[in-house]
Amino acid sequence: MKYVSCRATLVGCALVLGCGSDSNPAATASAEDSGGTGNTTVPATTGTTGDTAASASASASVGDTTTTTGADEGNDSGPLPVKLDVLGIPDIAIGACGGKGGGSNDPDFSYIWVANSEEGTVSKINTVSLEEEGRYWTRADPAGSPSRTSVSLNGDVAVANREGGVIKISARLEGCPEPNNTSSGAGDVKPFPDGCVVWFTPFNYTSQRPVAWAPGTWSDITCRYEDEMLWTSGAQGEAVEVLLLNGEDGAVEELIPIVGTQAGFYGIYGAASDAEGNFWGSQLGIGNLVRVDRNNFEYEEHPMALNGYGMTVDTEGRPWTCSNGVARFDPDDGTWQTNANVGGGGGCMVDADGHLWIGGYGNGGGNMISIDTETLAVVQTIPIPNYVHGVSIDFYGYVWGVTLGQPFAYRVDPADGTFETFAGLTGPYTYSDMTGWALSNVVGGGPSG
Repeated sequence: MKYVSCRATLVGCALVLGCGSDSNPAATASAEDSGGTGNTTVPATTGTTGDTAASASASASVGDTTTTTGADEGNDSGPLPVKLDVLGIPDIAIGACGGKGGGSNDPDFSYIWVANSEEGTVSKINTVSLEEEGRYWTRADPAGSPSRTSVSLNGDVAVANREGGVIKISARLEGCPEPNNTSSGAGDVKPFPDGCVVWFTPFNYTSQRPVAWAPGTWSDITCRYEDEMLWTSGAQGEAVEVLLLNGEDGAVEELIPIVGTQAGFYGIYGAASDAEGNFWGSQLGIGNLVRVDRNNFEYEEHPMALNGYGMTVDTEGRPWTCSNGVARFDPDDGTWQTNANVGGGGGCMVDADGHLWIGGYGNGGGNMISIDTETLAVVQTIPIPNYVHGVSIDFYGYVWGVTLGQPFAYRVDPADGTFETFAGLTGPYTYSDMTGWALSNVVGGGPSG
């Protein structure tokens, strides 16, 4: 089906700021819609293994043509045990870019971006040092309720506000429009827009959950991925739309109405890109799995096999939906394989060893659960102090779990089951591609970050 004009009433104009309970929908609705203002001075602290421990000058709404004008780099406290052998990413010849990007085994940096939904901010956390190196408002008022974060192959983050609007933030100072005016951490939140905000595009959706980067093309001249694009989706009333944004300036390139999918609980709930840059999105509960073709913008709708909450795409291009059970969709024949009860809960992601990781409940706290992506059998369960709703893999092979509303994120070593604790989040809610590993793993070449 063909897209309609991006002048549709639900779409806004980009504001260019520079040169990025699992199976119970009723229960999850209250957890989802708890956004609000908060305190931006909560200190970030780190734990040890086993530890349990906005001011804005302007705003814009959809349809407005008003333009708003517009971190310190890695603080490494010491090396981790290097797990680069688990990445499965081949080396490339050293060229003008020094072997970085396009498939290097040596990441330039590694961050996890966690949305503080209650506060209206997003935290930039160094996955090696466990230090928070920046915290940013995600729109001009604190009521955006940010949730999903997606990291591009260049390492930049895009954040969707559940109350409408998408923002891109540069991970590196050289990509920041005003590098001398950017946050250094939780106690240093700058007025919107922070100097590292590249663009913000407003939308008038009542629900805007998904955000997912599509891969660009690596350039040995610029040493970056060029022509990156960003998928998002929104719902207004019963209308469900998927949009493709220009990664450089946030402008809407395509808008695709998904006419066969009901808005239900929040429209399309989670999204991911496959290696070809196609959009995959799933709904909360049992709804549709939606695919939009990157080349012709035609779409397909497939009824989901099990209740879904989180979703991801594996290296074979197969979408997964995750909740108490997991379901794997085969795009080639349109069939599902399921394991209806793995004890999971929310987000999920596949590591380099072919294991799907999901957070779950257990022993009065939480578990990190890994599942074989071919047999769908549970292969490992690691206890942690609290249930985690968001799961991501970093570029050293560690598995991260972000709690639901509590201030903790756990970095888990799958080799021995030990973990470290980051404390200092403010009402977090994130379960998307927080590190960029999922996209990098699907594409098969490493990002520059």
